[in-house]
Parts: sequence; structure tokens; C-alpha cells
Amino acid sequence: MRLEVIVLAAGEGTRMQSSIPKVLHTVGGRPLLDHVLCVARGLAPEALHVVVGRSGDEIRARFEATDVVWVDQKEQKGTGHAVMQAIDGVQSSAMVLVLFGDVPLIGQETLEACISAAEEGIGVVTVDMPVPDGFGRIQRGRDGEIEAIVEDSDATPAQRTITEVNTGILAAPATTLAPLLKSITARNAQGEYYLTDIVGLATSQAIRVVSVSATSAPEVQGINDRVQLALVERHLQRREAERLMASGVTIADPSRVDLRGTLTAGQDCFIDINVVVEGTVTIGDNVTIGPGCVVSDSNLADGVVIEAHSLVDGAVVGKNCRLGPFVRVRPGTQLAEGARLGNFVETKEANIGAGTKANHLAYLGDSTIGAECNIGAGTITCNYDGVDKNETHIGDGVFVGTNSTLVAPLTIDEGAYVAAGSTITSKVDSEDLAVGRARQRNIQGWVPPTKRK
Repeated sequence: MRLEVIVLAAGEGTRMQSSIPKVLHTVGGRPLLDHVLCVARGLAPEALHVVVGRSGDEIRARFEATDVVWVDQKEQKGTGHAVMQAIDGVQSSAMVLVLFGDVPLIGQETLEACISAAEEGIGVVTVDMPVPDGFGRIQRGRDGEIEAIVEDSDATPAQRTITEVNTGILAAPATTLAPLLKSITARNAQGEYYLTDIVGLATSQAIRVVSVSATSAPEVQGINDRVQLALVERHLQRREAERLMASGVTIADPSRVDLRGTLTAGQDCFIDINVVVEGTVTIGDNVTIGPGCVVSDSNLADGVVIEAHSLVDGAVVGKNCRLGPFVRVRPGTQLAEGARLGNFVETKEANIGAGTKANHLAYLGDSTIGAECNIGAGTITCNYDGVDKNETHIGDGVFVGTNSTLVAPLTIDEGAYVAAGSTITSKVDSEDLAVGRARQRNIQGWVPPTKRK
């Protein structure tokens, strides 16, 4: 059967105390709505409808999704009213799945089960919640079948003791859902059109309502304030850490790793505490990432070691490279096998050859450096002239002494030497020694200013 998904994303999120639309707040480095859209796309729907409210333009601009049909809910009259805005755009032959843009951890297996349950009438995702305050209660008859969903604000004291609650997620054929939506009213404590009212209407018309249990309460946790946002963040991070551990990664403390993107890891890797992964990161086998590191949009080959408190962003790092501690690798850096960058080294748009090492206090920008070079402490490539960025080219086997200033554009051919403390402004030929420093002069009898009085 044709599947169409309706995602409700029009909520104002007033309890967030924010100018940012609620569904654009992030968990795992991605907007809440992005998580929901991704799991919806995993179901391969024929159409994906997203209902937005007053912040619709901002939400549309953030996603620019070509596969989304945006639907405006100009007045906030409840979840039932929101679905009404989209249902006219759904084909009558479709199965309809209703999701919420602020429930980011919902799993595909649960949704597939809900869709299957709807083949018998209406599928509803429920969960047992020991403290069900604020949730609609599932009211069952003597035969155990669902009779109705009672919203918290409308529930009696007896109904409030029920711990099985409604998640809001449901599926139904469009030919069933559309007529039921036309029958619901706003006669309730909130004066809104509740989507949940279709359940009672369905049972009164002998339409079966089949429940599907969520795997856990966190899977269906909606977000209404920043406390819930933080709780969902920690649930997501724990889930991702367990996924990585199951694939062969050792994590020193799963509660102190933050994945804000996508991490693909090989076997026998080790991730220490307080590591942050951003964007799309791939690491090979036997990779070690030390404490306090941030790795963003990078590819780390087998055997790479990143020592404590290092930043690696937009880099391709070859096999058995060693970085850090306190190194900053900026976008466009490529390191060949066995290269080493030590403490307080910064690179940007640098292509560094195999076995080359810069172990201390260097800046290498807009540079191509050959294999087996030694870059001494305090070396600077002066790549910016105030208008343009200029390149430095260093051949294989070059030795650059401590505290050297390499003024680009510059070429240093293979096997050359640069004497410590030099400022190099012109080409250095192969095997030459370049010395670019002032001659030392010692002044006898000099009196320092502090003693001149």
C-alpha cells in the first residue's frame, strides 16, 4: 500500500523560552525535525508532508528539502486540526503515518510495526510510563481492546492512575482517517481539536484500534522544554555509544562522549573521555582518540593516534599518523602515512608527506611538504600578504631549523637545509643551506635602562 507521512512541526515551543522554533533545536548536533525526517525517509514513503506554523519560513529555509510537501497551519487549534491541514493532500489509497517533529528518537522498527497494525484499523504507539503526568491515558475495555485516549487535562482521578500512555504517533488508512477527522470537535478543556479523539470515534464505529508498544519511554519522549531536551540528548548519546561499542570500539566512559553527527568506526579503536565528534567522521581500525579531543568532518586511517586536547577539522589523516597533544588541524589538511604533528602545531590547507614531522609550535598554512622532512619548533609559513594567500612548497628530506620564518610564495627543493632563526624569502635549491638572519653583534659596556639612573 502507498505510504504517506504527516509530520506535525507547528508547535510554538513557548516553554523552550527561545526565539528559535522548537523543531530547530538540536540533539546530537542535528535539528529535532531532521531526526524525524530521516527515520520517515527510511520507510520509503511516497509523500512526506510537514505541517508548520508561524515559524514555517525559518524552518523551510533550514531544510531546503525537495522531497517535503510543506503545509501551513495558520491557526494553532491542536493536533487534530494540524492533521486536517494536510489530509486533503493525501491520496485516498494511502496509508497515513502521523509523526511529531519534536520526538527525535522514534525508531524505524516501531513505526513499521505501527503501520502493520493499521492494516487492521488504526495503529497507535503506546508506552508504559511510571509517572504519566501530562500524557493522554490509554483507556481499555474489559476485553483489553483500546476504547479511547483521554487527555491528561480531561482525565478523572481514576484515569490519571493509568500508566499506559499515548505517544501521539499513529497510522491509519486515509479512507479511515479522513472521515474521523471531520467528526472530531473542540469540546474539551483546551478548546482544541485533539487527534486522539479519533480513537474513541473509531471504536464507536467498530473500527479496531491496535496498540504497538514503544521499546522504551526515551524512544517516544517529546520535547517541550530545555530539561527534556537535555534528557533526550543524553539518551541519544548513550544509544550511539552502545552502537559503537557493539561494533568493536572501546569507550572509556560512554557518558562522556558526544556524537554530533555520524561516526563510522573500525575495530579495536579507543575513544577516551570528553571526546566530541562533529559532522561526518570515519575512522579505521586501531585508532586512538585521547581525552578532550574534537574531531570534525575528517577521515582517520588505520593506526592513527590523536593525543589529548587536539582539534582535527576537515582533514584526511593517513595510516599511523600521530597528532598532538594540543594540535590544531584545520580544513584542507592531508597527512600521508606516518606523519607527526606535535604540541601546539597548527595546519591549514597543508599537504604533508609521509614520515614528515613537526613536533612543536609551528604554523603550516597553504603548504605542500614532502616526505621525511623535519620542521623545527617555531617554524611559520607566512602565507598571507594582506590580500592573497600564497603557497609554500617544500621538497622531500628538507630540514627546517628552529624558529624559521618561511615567507611565501616560496620553494625549498629536496634535501635543502634552513638554518635555525632564519627568515627565508627566496628559493632554496636542492642540498643548499639557507641562512637568513642578521649577523650577531655583542656590545660591551652596555648599560640596561633600569641602571641608567
